[in-house]
Amino acid sequence: MALAGSLMTRTADDVAALTGWNAHWAGLRVAVLGLGLTGFSVADTLAELGAELVVLANRADNETADLLGVIGVRLALTDLESELANFAPELVVVSPGFAPTHPLVAWATAGGIPVWGDVELAWRLRDRSGTVAEWIAITGTNGKTTTTQLTTAMLIAGGRRAIACGNVGIPVLDAVRDPTGFDVLVVELSSFQLHYLQSMSPFSSVCLNLAADHLDWHGSAEAYRAAKGSVYERTRVACVYNLEDDSTRELVEEAEVVEGCRAIGFGRGLPGPSDVGLVNEIVVDRAFLADGWRAATELTTVPELEAVGLGSPHMIANVLAASALARSFGVAPGDIRSALQAFRMDHHRTETILERDGIRWVNDSKATNPHAAQAALESFDSVVWVVGGLLKGVDIAGLVSANVARLRAAIVIGTDRTALRDAFARHAPKLPVFEVATADTKEVMPMVVSLSAAAARPGDTVLLAPAAASMDQFTDYADRGNRFADAVRETVAARETDAARDKDRGFTDDIQPSAPTVED
Repeated sequence: MALAGSLMTRTADDVAALTGWNAHWAGLRVAVLGLGLTGFSVADTLAELGAELVVLANRADNETADLLGVIGVRLALTDLESELANFAPELVVVSPGFAPTHPLVAWATAGGIPVWGDVELAWRLRDRSGTVAEWIAITGTNGKTTTTQLTTAMLIAGGRRAIACGNVGIPVLDAVRDPTGFDVLVVELSSFQLHYLQSMSPFSSVCLNLAADHLDWHGSAEAYRAAKGSVYERTRVACVYNLEDDSTRELVEEAEVVEGCRAIGFGRGLPGPSDVGLVNEIVVDRAFLADGWRAATELTTVPELEAVGLGSPHMIANVLAASALARSFGVAPGDIRSALQAFRMDHHRTETILERDGIRWVNDSKATNPHAAQAALESFDSVVWVVGGLLKGVDIAGLVSANVARLRAAIVIGTDRTALRDAFARHAPKLPVFEVATADTKEVMPMVVSLSAAAARPGDTVLLAPAAASMDQFTDYADRGNRFADAVRETVAARETDAARDKDRGFTDDIQPSAPTVED
């Protein structure tokens, strides 16, 4: 059904002029698309401002729906196109999952109705608490969450009131409305959020890296690149870029920044006078000191990072980027070192589950694209690789061909197995490749672990680094990682129990079991 046009009482220019908590939001007709954490934060904020609202969603849990009723917001779950047209919104605020091609978004765009994301709204309302926090903006194909958490920890160690928000932690609007206020918001931004962002002017910003991802959402690699590059627009103090990824430097060069903004490089090589990098195994800053042309300041060392699980190449890169951002905000080197010594990695990011019989089991379920999977694979010499899921339109062949030498075997999961099967057949025809094709999602990871245990040898790492999204078989990447970890613990514990029982009975384990098979 095509949507009819709407008669607006406020023009797009009127809406664009709405900046500040005390602007005239009252009575503004706003359609909110989606009702997750983000959608509710938008509805809750605009209801407080007196806007007239309708939330359009395909589903809603009972508790959230009830909360909308409490704050006086109408919820529509069916016939959404007609609901939107009849409501005649003056502004549409979208949750990140709504692509520009979604019928509701496309209708608003075609009708000249402003379409914002929650981050755009939050930027305009950032004076809510009276203390206007600075924003540090972080994006990239991979490493965003860890870098956001590292930067936040460094700022807090330096005595700043800081919080991680956006695509990690709490919605940005919730941080903006915190009554105590903050000195700085460290905002993780996905490419979806950046697409709908128009006016943010951050203190400092970074695009950690750039590789093809979410092409199904953006429609092309060029559109994805443009979204990521927008993080640098209007940056005021420091655009931090990756010296090992020329595309991030190009994005800085293309950005319209505030006069006086500096370009700061980070990389695992020797740093130049405006960079943060490594000298031997010492992390040093040459960008934020008075005499960077002839001197450097020590921040930490690689052995210290290894001691807290941050010693892999991609984690060191995250530390370097976070250090550059924190230093741009004036955090002292000693405070950065203290923050790193106390830091602990989140689950599902190159997380060692256990080590038994010389085999390490590692959960990197957060590796939802080839770029992230490559970073995980590079951390180990001999790998039984658990790979697959929703590939999101990304070509997987290059990742397979680049890692043949380090692979002992591959266990393929997910619905998009054909592309992986073809890639292994073409680039690794002699590699043992097993497919898990069961329709019972509860059995996927037990089968994965059984196959991996049969294929792995002492010195190997069984690595869950799927290079794909998880929603074909699991709730999200965390659910996927948790099921893998649970299956590992249960299977290894069962084998240890069996081995102990056999030993008590006088049996030996000289005979190796044959590799199990699964349905094709």
